[in-house]
Amino acid sequence: MRRRILISAYPSKIVPNGTSPRENSGKKSPSNRRGTKYIFVTGGVMSGLGKGVTTASVAKLLQLTGLRVSCMKIDPYLNFDAGTMNPITHGEVFVTDDGGETDMDLGTYERFLNQNLARENNITTGQIYRTVVEEERRGRFLGKCVQIIPHITDEIKKRIREVGERSKFDVLLVECGGTVGDIESLPFLEAFRQMRLEEGVQNTLFLHVTLAPQIEVVGEMKTKPTQHSVQELRRIGIQPDVIVARGTKPLPKESKQKIALFTSVPPQSVVSNPDVDSIYLVPQTLYQEGLLSPVLGQLGIRGRKCEIAKWNRVAESFVGSKRTLKIAMVGKYASLADSYVSVNQALSHAAAGNGSAVEIRWIEAEEFEVSEKKLSILDSSHGIVLPQGYGRRGTEGKIRTAEHAREKGLPFLGLCFGFQLAVVSFARTVLRLSKANSTEIDPETPDPVIDLLPEQRTVSEMGGTMRLGGHDVYIERPSKAWDAYRRRIVRGRHRHRFELNQSYLAEFERKGLHFSAFSDSSRRAEILEVKGHPFYMATQYHPEYASRPEQPEPIFLAFVTACLERMERGGKREVEVPA
Repeated sequence: MRRRILISAYPSKIVPNGTSPRENSGKKSPSNRRGTKYIFVTGGVMSGLGKGVTTASVAKLLQLTGLRVSCMKIDPYLNFDAGTMNPITHGEVFVTDDGGETDMDLGTYERFLNQNLARENNITTGQIYRTVVEEERRGRFLGKCVQIIPHITDEIKKRIREVGERSKFDVLLVECGGTVGDIESLPFLEAFRQMRLEEGVQNTLFLHVTLAPQIEVVGEMKTKPTQHSVQELRRIGIQPDVIVARGTKPLPKESKQKIALFTSVPPQSVVSNPDVDSIYLVPQTLYQEGLLSPVLGQLGIRGRKCEIAKWNRVAESFVGSKRTLKIAMVGKYASLADSYVSVNQALSHAAAGNGSAVEIRWIEAEEFEVSEKKLSILDSSHGIVLPQGYGRRGTEGKIRTAEHAREKGLPFLGLCFGFQLAVVSFARTVLRLSKANSTEIDPETPDPVIDLLPEQRTVSEMGGTMRLGGHDVYIERPSKAWDAYRRRIVRGRHRHRFELNQSYLAEFERKGLHFSAFSDSSRRAEILEVKGHPFYMATQYHPEYASRPEQPEPIFLAFVTACLERMERGGKREVEVPA
């Protein structure tokens, strides 16, 4: 019987079968042996490999075997959370139902697993250090020198175990952001290494995602980047158990064998993860590569069959469609698609649910401020989305976009800030309030149709102080909102400081702008729609965060349906514009 040999944290000792000197001495492990098992996902070579999608895909396969599974994301930056970070440099800020402003990978996890995650599923260096420093100030470590090891690593391990054990998950996947070799990720990787010693091999697994690039001149996929990445990982005391090699094409058998030889990983544990037409096909790819066998084998999970057929039917609906909708996305972060990743995915879910595909045309809102004639480029689209965003830049272009969609009868969907600027557009052109604005953009506007929430007036700090998380939204009938949802109460996630000034509500309603949903005892307007328009709706909340490939979000479904109707008509329909 072959024995696995690991280098332990104790340099003078070789540790057989993943046990540590602490366990051999008879001391009880800090974890429950019948409790959660942990898969630690690391990345090598370069960022942007799709580590989050790989993590979510492995989690989905385990979920399809009948296990209780969840995911956790570690971000090594010093920010407390993602709330104050620029979407162009960081990507979308995803909002959990409990009000966490998190990394966008949590959105990927939620979409794959079809489950809500919490703010505790995303931890950062800033959170860890803040907790430890606050505890030091309170005297918890009195007399001790507070250090990275053991105090920082102990806090990291504590938070990981709390997520796994509180909800009694069978398996918790923990993804470490960044790339192996980054200075800022070292304390987290050290915590992973310690958890292997404390939990044992059958309760932990290291999965390393690397790149196997193909050099066109040579015509073969190169394994050297993976070899060097694993060497860097082993240098800090972690031997990967499974390697997932990303590449444009499937990894040849010879390359798998070479990676196995030079990284001390069994050949069956080297898994190819090539590019596919949809991220939702990745679980099927990993399943066909046999990834479940080494994962379940090491974790000691036996006799489980993966019921993947239903998921494959969902995944295959995202490819091969003969109908492609062209959707214009007019925003201020259009240079990075990940800035609006949840919106992109929600559109994709709704299109697949309608037997079609979607092509998103990214347009910077500022283009329409340079020349209003450029607005005509929107006419070739089947629909327009005005997504979220903050600040003055590009707002006039967005306001003109909302006006153009309303006057031309183009299907229109506004989200959060898009809702607010649609209100401003209507106020200026239909109510004839030429200087109407949001006080976020113009604090001196004579007609503040969008104004600061009353409870925000005393807020001074930026991070975590907006109206955040899920609130019950009450839908009125008859309305297009009711037609879309077919229920009285829906759950909407929020991230905003400004809202509709309801002192203008009666005038808006009289002129044809109908507010069809409210929250917080009717204090907050949540959905607007224009009477007589084929589809002109906007939400103060973020419906995109709730959309899943297995359950497309209803208002996105309604929008896509309207876009398909426009496509079938050849883009022509007369519309009565409110005057």
